[in-house]
Amino acid sequence: DWIRYISIAATFGFVALFEIGPGPIPWFIVAELFSQGPRPAAVTVASCSNWTSNFLVGMLFPYAEKLCGSHVFLIFLVFLVIFFVFTFFKVPETKGRTFEDISRGFEGQGANAPTLPQKSPMVELNSI
Repeated sequence: DWIRYISIAATFGFVALFEIGPGPIPWFIVAELFSQGPRPAAVTVASCSNWTSNFLVGMLFPYAEKLCGSHVFLIFLVFLVIFFVFTFFKVPETKGRTFEDISRGFEGQGANAPTLPQKSPMVELNSI
């Protein structure tokens, strides 16, 4: 009888810890990797892929459980390893970097590629 309450508490605990930890990371990545112009389209794609993935996991999990039995969560483990490797090698560090610097990294030029000198606008104050 008490196992029901433990299951509910564990589910709430998982959701809370997921949302504190890795849950919001895709939204931060979209905000960090895209400048103001393409950001709305990137958020749309991220949101659509997030909800589509959630829907597919929810719909396909019962079939996967029947097929794999108690080993069904190994599927998630495999995907997590793949995503970890992808993130480690392909997702750039964005701390202290500009959008242009991040874009050059995606273009294969790297973060330390020489940049063209930027012309700074000059402002004259003739009278105050």
